[in-house]
Amino acid sequence: MTHSPTKPLHMSIDESHIQGNGSLGRYILVPGSDGRAAEMAKRLQDLKTVPHNRRHNFYSGHIVDGGKKIDIGIMSSGMGCPSMDIIATELLQIGAKRLIRVGTAGSLQPSFLRVGSLVVPTAAVRDEGTSRHYLDPSIPVLSSFDFLSIARDVAKAEKLEARLSMGLVHTKDSLYAREFGQGPLVESHKVYMNHLKAAGVLASEMECAQLFTLIQTAHHNAYLKDPKGPGIKG
Repeated sequence: MTHSPTKPLHMSIDESHIQGNGSLGRYILVPGSDGRAAEMAKRLQDLKTVPHNRRHNFYSGHIVDGGKKIDIGIMSSGMGCPSMDIIATELLQIGAKRLIRVGTAGSLQPSFLRVGSLVVPTAAVRDEGTSRHYLDPSIPVLSSFDFLSIARDVAKAEKLEARLSMGLVHTKDSLYAREFGQGPLVESHKVYMNHLKAAGVLASEMECAQLFTLIQTAHHNAYLKDPKGPGIKG
């Protein structure tokens, strides 16, 4: 993926809105709905909002941690990998370097993952179609190792380790067929979901595989351009 100065087609922001945190750029939080984005934005200081008619509104501001100001942006991706593909791609094209997906997922391990548990995905099972337009299905897509290390450190510092699980998540296209078992293929869906559980997959959701795909390919292309550069984190 290459950087492009082209005005995004599905959001009302440009390169100037992504800037912050020195050369790092803003940390961009990406929930699945604008309602969640707006709720999260209430925690920001010096809040500014850039509206968009598709409800991909951009909320920006900062938080203060340990006396240090941290610049944050928040924008909804919408639901599913096709929508994540559009929003994450356009954010990367205008210079975003650190995208963090924030949302909910269905537990596949109810014996220890219950309501209130925190899941940090290390990689995603690509049970969806969007990422296959970028990478062969045999290629795994991973989270950022830097982010995983930081997430573990933060959980320890905030005394959240007991609620935290790190591991695989399952990304699907169909909530109702694949996870809830609707439609004529109900038996095959049950077999597949049980296979995921037996394999130790933690939870099922609908966006991570495509975000990881975009970050992974963008990071590789950035490295090819400048092997000593900071790359892109996700």
